[in-house]
Amino acid sequence: MGFYKERDDAVGLFWNDEQRERRARIRAPAQPVLLKPYTPRPLLQYEVATREELIAGAGGSLVFDTESFSNYFLIAFKDIATKKVTTLSINQFAEPDFNNQKLKWIMQNYRCIGFMSTKYDLLMVWLAYSNPDTETLKEASNDIVGGMQPGDVISKYNIHVRETDHIDLVEVCPLRGSLKLYGARLHAKRIQDLPWSDKQTLEDWQVPITENYCINDLDNTELLFDNLKEQMQLRYDLTAEYKQDLRSKSDAQIAEAVITSELHRLTRKHALKPRLQYNKVYKFFVPDNLYFQSDYMNNVLETVAKADFQVDDNGRLIRPDEIKKLEIKLGRSIYRMGIGGLHSSEKSMAVRSDERNVLVDRDVASYYPRIILNLNLAPHHLGKAFLIVYRGLVDRRLEAKRLKNVAVSENLKIAVNGTFGKTGSPYSILYAPDVMVQILLGGQLYLLMKIERLEQAGIPVISANTDGCLMYCPRDMEQIMLNVVKEWEETTGFETEETRYKAVYARDVNAYMAIKEDNTIKGKNVYYDPWRANASARELYWRFQKNPTCQICVEAIEQLLLNNVPLDQTITKCSDITRFVAIKNVTGGAHWDGNYLGKVVRWYYGKEAKGTINYINSNRIVADTEGAVPLMDLPNEFPSDVDFDYYVQRAKGLLTDTGYKEYAR
Repeated sequence: MGFYKERDDAVGLFWNDEQRERRARIRAPAQPVLLKPYTPRPLLQYEVATREELIAGAGGSLVFDTESFSNYFLIAFKDIATKKVTTLSINQFAEPDFNNQKLKWIMQNYRCIGFMSTKYDLLMVWLAYSNPDTETLKEASNDIVGGMQPGDVISKYNIHVRETDHIDLVEVCPLRGSLKLYGARLHAKRIQDLPWSDKQTLEDWQVPITENYCINDLDNTELLFDNLKEQMQLRYDLTAEYKQDLRSKSDAQIAEAVITSELHRLTRKHALKPRLQYNKVYKFFVPDNLYFQSDYMNNVLETVAKADFQVDDNGRLIRPDEIKKLEIKLGRSIYRMGIGGLHSSEKSMAVRSDERNVLVDRDVASYYPRIILNLNLAPHHLGKAFLIVYRGLVDRRLEAKRLKNVAVSENLKIAVNGTFGKTGSPYSILYAPDVMVQILLGGQLYLLMKIERLEQAGIPVISANTDGCLMYCPRDMEQIMLNVVKEWEETTGFETEETRYKAVYARDVNAYMAIKEDNTIKGKNVYYDPWRANASARELYWRFQKNPTCQICVEAIEQLLLNNVPLDQTITKCSDITRFVAIKNVTGGAHWDGNYLGKVVRWYYGKEAKGTINYINSNRIVADTEGAVPLMDLPNEFPSDVDFDYYVQRAKGLLTDTGYKEYAR
């Protein structure tokens, strides 16, 4: 095909009558909800570990969780090796049998793995050990949930947190999801919220249901741990190398810990966190090797250089109004600058390589680390020592990569790439808003510098995002393109990596599917499928960051574009229900026909389903749930009422939104 064409009716710009009516129902005024009496779900079946089995497993790993009510407290453990469960409870309905010595032995003879356990479960466990009173435990629980800092909780309740081999997965997981949400994203067998408030006093019949709910949380914690093996191995290795426990830290926290450790080794001084200066103005200082050819782009550069950057009440950078208003037109594209990076503004773009043109993507390798080193950017309070340490880490990683020492390379990658984020965190020793301004703005302007040169040379750039740009290059101008890129690399000190595509189908810059020359797929947003069979380790980690939404549609599109397989053939032949589900986090919880579902809901679309999933707080419709059939427990058999036609039409719609012609409206 020829050069791409933007559709005027790109997704979301126009609404037909049916869409307007649906939108009106979703936004209908709030109505009170009368939930039906709770119907107990079948209890999970599990085996209880014997005393002998518990002793024999010493040295192994347990997932653990706690539940707290004013008249009931539970600690539950599950052995990852044997899958057997151990519980200790303080139950006002039963004779006292809480064995605190058994609890102490477990906590000190196993590795205990939790989720959000550093700030909650670990404190509750050791408080229960010394003060097994349900009302005191509940008061402490309320304080923690209410935001009291761990140190204050420890002081108020006189908790002695004993040495424990403990891992908290909450920071290892990306972003900020709940255990339920992560479990749903990983296709947990059961998604379950407690059907009653933890503020109430439990009745006798509610105790086994609460215990079962807790054990389901153990299953989901184990599911998370199983899917974080690569990330955990890196943390084990780094913990051994740096002689500090990094197992429960995020990538950015590890970067801070590693650099702090290296700084101490170099200077023999402890780095201190800088003071937050709310009224200070930060400027972007233009590097000598950053310049443009046209008056238009030099005016853009002047606008950026004059802009005043400040931080909000939380110490985070605010994008100035003059930069918000910038719409930078280069060639046929419009670019916008932001705190998150540069973005082009294409809509509904379908373009293919052909005998006359080739699609070429050039991304900068290790973009932000290279900006730091090329411009000698260092937090003022850390000075040149930071650059010595950081350059050493980068060089060590590159050498390990050259020698194909994957373990060392990946370990150092965490420290190298995680540093940038910490320069914007007011809670970090690496906090430096001026450095972040230079990295963020420099990254975007250097990329615009490359785009300007390509456009002036007659090489169309059709998309750009953060660290790279996609060119639709005439084949007889490939050498010119390579020369322009090489000259830019020599001027700026960056290196780019090339990827060639057969085709790119984009709804917008943040939602697309690209087919590489080797027939592998690169997708983003609704066109990305990390749940595919034989997913890479990188894709497995992306499962934590994205809600599955009818992934069979993405698979069907891939099969059509790669192998010309009709959409309906891929969809109707699939017998894995997880490929058809959608999940959503629902603020305040959801119900279906008056039946409580929880704060995380999972469903598929059924043939005869007429109802919707609704918010409990307002009874408004949860978006995209018309025709939904809740699937909070995964079935053993494929449901007989799956509406295949819905999924075929959805796949057609996704294709149409990219400008794909066959299904155009």
